[in-house]
Amino acid sequence: MGEWWPVPDVLAYLAGRWRTERSVRDLASGLEGRFEGTTSFDGLGDAGLRGGTLGGGALDGGALGEGALDAGRLDAGGLISREQGHFTWQGVTRPAERTLRYEPGSGPGRADVRFADGRPFHGLDLTTGHHVADHPCDADLYRGEFTVRGPDRWRTVWRVGGPAKDLLLTTDYLRETPEA
Repeated sequence: MGEWWPVPDVLAYLAGRWRTERSVRDLASGLEGRFEGTTSFDGLGDAGLRGGTLGGGALDGGALGEGALDAGRLDAGGLISREQGHFTWQGVTRPAERTLRYEPGSGPGRADVRFADGRPFHGLDLTTGHHVADHPCDADLYRGEFTVRGPDRWRTVWRVGGPAKDLLLTTDYLRETPEA
């Protein structure tokens, strides 16, 4: 499915601010929704967990500083991802946000992704530019596919299945460059 762009250091790659667009399809009902906003990846040691956060819900999977952070700040413990924007479902638009933690994994191309409260979400290995991760959640299974398309764009596709869920969430990230 297209070319992958290998990532030697996942935390350095993700650091910064990304334009975020997500389509959400309920495969059982045919309903569709859309999230539009930004995702900021800031140093965990510098940013802390400020403001409101959501650790779960329909936006899971994916799954939020201006410019790249230097390696010294990344060594302090990883990144905090803050996603903020608006989610439209059945004609109703509401503010939406989520916070995740990206902690150093077993190597530079790897990270351990956690919910804001510290619970494990999934591992992430982008050394080849492509990764598939599973996250069991009660009776549901979240299966995420991560694909890096280049130095400034990547995509996640989450398939969520279970007794009450049959969803497909596709998120595109495009790096925002600081204005001069």
